[in-house]
This record gives sequence, C-alpha cells and structure tokens, in this order.
Amino acid sequence: MGFNCGIVGLPNVGKSTLFNALTQSAAADAQNYPFCTIEPNTGRVVVPDPTLHALAGVSGAARIIPTQLEIVDIAGLVRGASAGEGLGNKFLGNILSTDAIIHVVRCFENDDIVHVNGRIDPLSDIDTIETELMLADIESLDKQIKNLEKKARGLDKTAAKLLADATTIQSALATGIPARDGSVDASPFNLLTSKPVIYVCNVEEASAATGNQYSDLVREKFGTRAPVLVISSKIEMEISQIVDPDERQMFLDELGLAESGLDQVIRTGYATLGLQTFYTIGPKEAHAWTISVGCTAPQAAGKIHTDFEKGFIRAEIISPSDYLALGGEVAVKEAGKMRLVGRDYIMNNGDICHFLFNN
Repeated sequence: MGFNCGIVGLPNVGKSTLFNALTQSAAADAQNYPFCTIEPNTGRVVVPDPTLHALAGVSGAARIIPTQLEIVDIAGLVRGASAGEGLGNKFLGNILSTDAIIHVVRCFENDDIVHVNGRIDPLSDIDTIETELMLADIESLDKQIKNLEKKARGLDKTAAKLLADATTIQSALATGIPARDGSVDASPFNLLTSKPVIYVCNVEEASAATGNQYSDLVREKFGTRAPVLVISSKIEMEISQIVDPDERQMFLDELGLAESGLDQVIRTGYATLGLQTFYTIGPKEAHAWTISVGCTAPQAAGKIHTDFEKGFIRAEIISPSDYLALGGEVAVKEAGKMRLVGRDYIMNNGDICHFLFNN
C-alpha cells in the first residue's frame, strides 16, 4: 500500500464523481442530492510508475507489483456534524483512519446541481468543514485531557508533558487554528485536523487548465499552508474511460493539461506526506514499495517483512539509472556499481535493494 486518502467536503461538491473518476469505477452513487454516499466507498488505484516498468523490462520479471493509493469517499459533512447533524460523528470517525485528507471544494456554477447552502462560496464551505473537524477535535481532547490529568496527579512526567501539549492544542483549536498549523506536535492525540490536507478545487471543464475566480480565492487564502489543486471531475471521468495511454495523453494535450487529476493527487500526496519509493527487482517479480523520506535500510526491509528488519545484516543497493544503463544486476555488479550498506544507510528515492538478514 502506498498511502490512504479520505475525500471530504460538503454534499454535492463532486466528491463521489471525483472518487469514481480517480478509481476508474462506478462504486459510488454520484447523484444530485445530499448524502448519496451512505457508507464510505473505498477504492484502490495503481500509482503510475514508468521506472518500475522499465526495470521489469530489463529483468524480465514475470510479475509487476506497483504500489497503490487507497481512496475513501466519505459522505458529505454539513454544519453541525460534530453534534450529530446530517449523518453526524460516524463519518468524522472514518477520517481518522486516513493518512491525508482530500478536501473537495465546489468551484463551479450549475443551477441544475443543488448547493447545500444555496450559494457558491468555496471559502465558506472550507470554513464549515474545518469548523466541524475542529469541534470534533476539541471534544476528543476533552476526554484525553481528563485522563492525562489523573496520570499527571500521580507524578507521571510523560503525562504532564502531554497534558500541557493537549491544553495548548485545544486552546488553539478554540481560536480557529487547526492542529496541523499549531506550534505543538499533535501526533500523539490522533486528531482530525492534524492530518495533512490537499484542497481540490472542482471546476467546470473550461477552467480545468487555468482555474477560475473561485479556485483563485482558495489558492490565495490557503496556498501557502497546503497544496491547492484545480481539477474538473467531469474531465477526470472522461479520462478514466480512455484505456490507451497515447490517446489519454492526446486528450490531456488538447485540454492544455500537463497531467491527469489522479497523477496530481498522487504526486502531491507523496510530497505532502514525505514519501518515496524503493524497488526489489528479479526475474520472478518487480515490486515497488513505499517508505517515508529519511527511512533507514532496516526500516525499509521491514516493509517487506518484519523478520527482515529484526535480522538485518546489510543491503545491496543499485541505482535505477545504473540498472537500466548497464542492462541488469549482473552487469552492475561487474562494473562495480553496486554498493553494500549497513544499518545507518538512509534510503534514496528509487533505490533497488537486496536485503541480507539472519533468520
């Protein structure tokens, strides 16, 4: 698995349509009424990786295993969701299991599609969702603070430090500052607003390449704090129906688009979460693995199997450029281009690895 994103937003902003397009499926019922998504739909898409396929071509791998992006389409939230309005807290809980939030914002006008608030106002829409998430976090911290207070009274120094941090975060939330933008590490508290967010401005087809006045508002206010993508869910639906890669690229070129929305989301998601890829390549399979930037060789080995990390001895590392230029592992070794690294080695993006370990 690469990473997991939850798609959130108000009802009727195009979340389910975008989900269907990104996952190239019709799993979500994209209808013109609020709450058409009753249970969170989950889809997985293959992360495009030309390097993996090129490496597999050289090795003659019988099987190619790319990494994947998991996308969860979460039902539309409304004002008061944290207090049970609309479909309530159930769907706030679904966000907790995701690595990042894709916040879809309606940035198009269409009289045939009802807006839950009766007007197109992306900044107000974002504020509504953020407020509900912050209110849910405040409630969660209330419970955690009570438990930490009991432990702190027992002279638990760790609990005392966490109590101070929780109180600081809660105070910031009360003034409208999400946990991700605060001055304190919020990771121990599993908060909704501590998750990285990617804003996706869903625009009409004519504005897919340039954006419009609504997406400009979102970029101006939030662009320095989080990635802001401009995507047309309708165009993404059309792209998802094109199987041939060359035809797909021609379609994108005609629209003046450098890449599809899926590619934008994946690229941005990897950068936002600080992720990178390493490979294990052989005649049986070519496999891509996702790790965090800064990951050590033993930690990378543990992604394959926990025993590999526990018994790690060393790793053989080959760069993909050497592998492709010289024609495979044997030629790389003969040219003296393979490196032996130890436990302290920090993985580079694209490393081809063979791990040696004790059973």
